[in-house]
Amino acid sequence: MSPPPVLVLVEPQDLVNIAAAVRVAKNFGLTDVRLVNPREYDAWRVEGIAHNTADLLARLRIVATLDEALADCVYAVALTARERRAKRSLLRPRAAAAQLVERSGDGPVAMVAGREDKGLTNEELDRCDALVTIPTNPEHRSLNLAQAICILCYETLVVRTGLESPTKPPRRRADAATHEQQELLFTDWQRTLVQIDFFKTRQPEFVMRSLREIFFRADLDGREATLLRAMALEVVRYLERTKV
Repeated sequence: MSPPPVLVLVEPQDLVNIAAAVRVAKNFGLTDVRLVNPREYDAWRVEGIAHNTADLLARLRIVATLDEALADCVYAVALTARERRAKRSLLRPRAAAAQLVERSGDGPVAMVAGREDKGLTNEELDRCDALVTIPTNPEHRSLNLAQAICILCYETLVVRTGLESPTKPPRRRADAATHEQQELLFTDWQRTLVQIDFFKTRQPEFVMRSLREIFFRADLDGREATLLRAMALEVVRYLERTKV
């Protein structure tokens, strides 16, 4: 797995926002946070807000300028809500994440975020290789500092780890349903529908064709096909037991 990017916050103004950004960094596996001339900073208070981040805070660096923060980085992207007229590389978070991961093979890479109230200056944006914009409501473009960082951190983690699936795979994957299992399933469901007079006003051929399509789209495995067949059989048995 490629190394995580450096998170650089330029002149953050609120301790709570710093803590929220640190928590996001911890959540998504970042290990290096650098603050450029923060208005205030207290590691003890930050950890009190962003629990279990002591290891990350122990490595946190405070520097005087953005140039100092990026001195060892080979590539940096800047989060901004402004799409400047000047010709610049403008990326969405997913594309930016791919670039960060690709360039991390050459050395440290960084994601840079600016002040809560006005973001990064043009001069600071010039220090970065590309700009990252996050699509939002045009009438309310600006995101909270931690929210913007979270989106880019998430996308970067997905690229770094290959975690495309939103959920864990099943512990034990069942075999695919065989043709024989599927045909037994359809036969038993047709018999069940006959038993409850479902075809009294419907064409069996059309109903069964639609039912087949539903089951095919569901892409049943063998265990699921067996379960659905058992349901159909039990309906028939129940009707036979209670038949007057």
